[in-house]
Amino acid sequence: MGKSKRNIGPLLIILAGCFWGSMGIFVRKLTSFGFSSVQIVSIRITLAALFFCILLLIKDRSGFRIALRDLPLFLGLGFGSILFFTICYFTAITMMPLSTAAILLYTSPIWIMLMSVLFFHEKLNGRKLLALALAFAGCVLVSGISGEGITLTGLLIGLGSGIGYGLYSILGTVALRKYSPYTVTAYTFLFAAAGSWAICGPGDMGSKFTAAPDLPWLLFFCCLTALVTAVIPFLSYTLGLRTVEASRAGIIATIEPMVATLVGILVFSEPLNLLSGLGILLILSAVVILNLNKKKT
Repeated sequence: MGKSKRNIGPLLIILAGCFWGSMGIFVRKLTSFGFSSVQIVSIRITLAALFFCILLLIKDRSGFRIALRDLPLFLGLGFGSILFFTICYFTAITMMPLSTAAILLYTSPIWIMLMSVLFFHEKLNGRKLLALALAFAGCVLVSGISGEGITLTGLLIGLGSGIGYGLYSILGTVALRKYSPYTVTAYTFLFAAAGSWAICGPGDMGSKFTAAPDLPWLLFFCCLTALVTAVIPFLSYTLGLRTVEASRAGIIATIEPMVATLVGILVFSEPLNLLSGLGILLILSAVVILNLNKKKT
């Protein structure tokens, strides 16, 4: 693997985090059409699966062939990661403050690091631990944890979202040893989409589409949502995983809540307080620390 390809890995992870961070714009707009959170997730995942399949068809049709013994791996990526963490996260949002749910989701780098040490025998060095601590502290400050309304059930569900989110990095790393990023993302989202239709209330969702005053615009916006919040970031993240350790990638991706905060400020005129600003600096510091040259010649 060339040096230039290794260097672009962290940039791809950062790009993914930036696109994920813009999700609030699209979710708020689709909510105004009357769609529930789970329906928005289903729309996003289903259209993303379609985009990924078209992309795989263009890039390499042979990529649709996978070994039957690897089916559990892709089921784990689709159901165990993408669908599971999404359901847990949106359930947690209904049970506790949004800030608390977001922080529990961003325990994912901790789970990724622990699973990477256990399964991939990655070295747990001081630099990673420092970056992890800075990134998590930054997420806490950016989200502004209140600590109110937390129950044991809600806590477990929230932690489940973080574990499911982190599982994508672990299973994705395994899948990339045998398959291209295009195959991995296509099958992951196909299985996730199939699972989402069991819980989204397809009949009710269909009636909201037919009742839309401007259906072509709504369909275009749904496609744009899938492209910006799922296709581009997940493909970028998966491509990045080819050269970036799973534990390192998980920490770099914590740039997402920072971007989400900036989107809130720039797009929705939300105020920036001192703690959020400090949190942004901590997250950026973590990303910089992880990408400093290990050896100086």
